Parts: sequence; C-alpha cells; structure tokens
Amino acid sequence: MLTQLPNLLTLSRIAAIPVVVCLMLFVDAPYGNWWAFGVYCYASITDFFDGYLARAWEQQSSLGRFLDPIADKLLISTGSRMFISCPPR
Repeated sequence: MLTQLPNLLTLSRIAAIPVVVCLMLFVDAPYGNWWAFGVYCYASITDFFDGYLARAWEQQSSLGRFLDPIADKLLISTGSRMFISCPPR
C-alpha cells in the first residue's frame, strides 16, 4: 500500500516541504527563490497526479485518504509562512 505510486507522490510532496524551506533560507537570492519555486511547483503538480492516478488505477487507500489532506495543508501553510517571514533580499 505504501509503495503505490499515488502514495509515493503524496510522500514526495511532504518531503518537498523542508527542501523549499532550506532553499528559501540558506541559498542566496534569486537562485534560492527560483529553486524553491520549482520544488513548490513540482509539489503542486503531484497533488493533481496522485489523486488522478489513485482514481484511474483504483488504488485509493485509507493511508492516501489520510495523508493527502495533511500534505496539502502542510504545503500551503509552509509556503504562506515562508512568504510572510522571509524578508525580500
């Protein structure tokens, strides 16, 4: 169940959150900001594909139903927090 592609996409979205934070905090602008934007876009795209693939391949699971909203909330709240707390350079 954990090794199904939709669940792996959801887990990769959760793993992308600390990457975005580290890129915004520790890599000099503008490169860090652009790389963080790219990782954030990747995470956003996987949000669509994990749900689509789970329904298309009939691989819906209780783990996926639990993790997907958590990953969404973590990604949005972390992005919002980083935009509020990181001053422009």
